Amino acid sequence: MIVVNRDRLEADLCRQSFYDFVLRFWDTVVNEPLVNNWHIEYLCQEHQELAERVFRREPKEYDLIINISPGTTKSTLFSVMAPAWHWTRDFFFQQICGSCSFPLALYLGAKARQLVQSDKFKKLFPEITLHRIDYGLIKLYQGGWRYATTTEASIIGMHGHLITIDDPIDPQAAVSEPSLKRANDWFDQTLMTRMVNRRITPIELIMQRLHQNDPTGHQLEKRKVTPIRHICLPADLRYPVRPRALRSKYIKDRNLKVFDPVRLPEEVLRKAEQGEMGRYAFAGQYGQQPVPLGGGMFKPDMIKVELTPGRIVKTVRYWDKAGTGGKGAWTVGTKMGLGFDKDFWILDVVRGQWEASERERIIKQTAIRDGKEVRIGVEQEGGSGGKESAQATVRNLAGWSVFVDRPKGDKIFRADPMATQINSGNFKIVKAEWNTSWLAEIGLFPFSRYKDQVDSASGGFAMLTRVRKIGDF
Repeated sequence: MIVVNRDRLEADLCRQSFYDFVLRFWDTVVNEPLVNNWHIEYLCQEHQELAERVFRREPKEYDLIINISPGTTKSTLFSVMAPAWHWTRDFFFQQICGSCSFPLALYLGAKARQLVQSDKFKKLFPEITLHRIDYGLIKLYQGGWRYATTTEASIIGMHGHLITIDDPIDPQAAVSEPSLKRANDWFDQTLMTRMVNRRITPIELIMQRLHQNDPTGHQLEKRKVTPIRHICLPADLRYPVRPRALRSKYIKDRNLKVFDPVRLPEEVLRKAEQGEMGRYAFAGQYGQQPVPLGGGMFKPDMIKVELTPGRIVKTVRYWDKAGTGGKGAWTVGTKMGLGFDKDFWILDVVRGQWEASERERIIKQTAIRDGKEVRIGVEQEGGSGGKESAQATVRNLAGWSVFVDRPKGDKIFRADPMATQINSGNFKIVKAEWNTSWLAEIGLFPFSRYKDQVDSASGGFAMLTRVRKIGDF
């Protein structure tokens, strides 16, 4: 006769599947019944794939970014239940868990402690025993630990096998440039030194989008250096879903296909968007696209993309200059033409983050390539430094027709005349590699992180349409 040890069988199932662990231990940390939408199993599987390589101490394949709406169980999964599940597989597993504030970080840590101190956990995994519980720290006798921290704190002496960052900034702080910079610097300067092994330790970032330059945007810019798997689950299908195949998981609720018809039905979403939150906050926190639907000033879908330009009767190249190499704002030179049919053309965009000497070399090189029939505009920023920089470019372009522009008004004011023509369908662009970034910035403006391409195009448009006077280029 075979005697089945049910506790051992259940423990084995929990070890093998993070999702089964969540189902069986849900009631140890949450008083309400589980509302089991499709995304819970999917995210559990994604986390397990990442963790399995760490258990085997294999080099990581990618860092993981998950953008998802608030109230969708993400913190319970990643910050509370995952650390306990790791210990069922690896007594020595060390995890750093970060949040936007200490109250939140400590609350999630207390929920994790509640799980491992539950009678059910002790019954199924009696070999896992707590050694100490300090301020933000849960430590096992076997050596594993979970450490709670925030994006505003240093992490002294702690090195994780996995670093999980859950909501690194709050919605109010997202509108503060210093808060965004502080959070992004923390990622770059603190987390990179807090790994057991940089080849093995992955970073897991789970958050709602709040700004173009929030930690998600900041990390995605570095994906050429560190591969990133990006999962984006907006509240409804008006917004892009990643991976795209997950669109089939969305369920029809009245007029919308929604991510979760129980937690986030159409009625709740409409109310939040139209009254409680406003379009901008809703687009980020629920759409995972921190700009309202349709963007701001421009309608990119009204711009026609052509393989070759039509007949051009007037051409300019306008430079919006920046002086820092490798970071910060971009130097952009937009070549724009007025067509015979009165349409406006974006013919070419040169863009880079160059030091002053390299920038001037590229401006001269571009002018040679364009030819002297192309008039050149250079934006002069305020102050003596801006004047000297503009004069240096004029000297560099001796022999060309150069116009020094001293723009008035803010960026939105200067872009408005061009927006009118774009939104009326009077703009075309030549198909090229730069199209993607140019259309993305145009589409998000004025909510985009960078605005240099818009500034450059606005300046070029003003040059093409201004009434020439004696002495003008």
